[in-house]
Amino acid sequence: MPEHSEPTALATASTPVRVIRAAAPDDLFTVTTIFAHYVASTLITFMETAPTTGEWRQKLDGIAERGLPFLVAEEDGEIVGFAYASPWRMQDAYRYTVENSVYLAPGRTGRGLGRALLTALLAACEAAGVRQVVAVIADCDNDASPALHRRLGFRDAGRLTAVGHKRGHWLDTLLMQLDLSGGSARPGGLGVPDGALGPEGPAAGA
Repeated sequence: MPEHSEPTALATASTPVRVIRAAAPDDLFTVTTIFAHYVASTLITFMETAPTTGEWRQKLDGIAERGLPFLVAEEDGEIVGFAYASPWRMQDAYRYTVENSVYLAPGRTGRGLGRALLTALLAACEAAGVRQVVAVIADCDNDASPALHRRLGFRDAGRLTAVGHKRGHWLDTLLMQLDLSGGSARPGGLGVPDGALGPEGPAAGA
């Protein structure tokens, strides 16, 4: 895995020990369980059939082959969330642009975990040579996700109207975008490392 795989730990006297690190195959059963909750019980994802652990393994391998980050968050050794960057589109000219995804285990929201995961993911994307990050957010009365992205520098890029239909609801998607090519000017001051933007895109340094 690229250098962004090194874990980071966050803790205080009154909170659990939190580690954000690169995902490993042994994490994927829990990843499968977390995501299955959102498929079955929410409108946040447009998927209607939850991927199997084997399918998550294929995704993890594909993301790693492209030199992109797939991270998990642990609290006291328990996987409580995950985040990853995947290609925005498969055509070659999109190779510097990714879509980000962040999911937390039920009951783990509102504690700064989503911000910690997304911050780590964006730093890893910069290190991989990504220039643009796109968030595709289902407009289902979920104000927390757009607010989180705006706090980390994303801007509204557009809306697609009634493009999804799930559980009897027609759903819009909100598109948000973050420009990493001028990282020092955005919240957190994370800059693109020298030499990271090779001619072949993010996978060049993997």
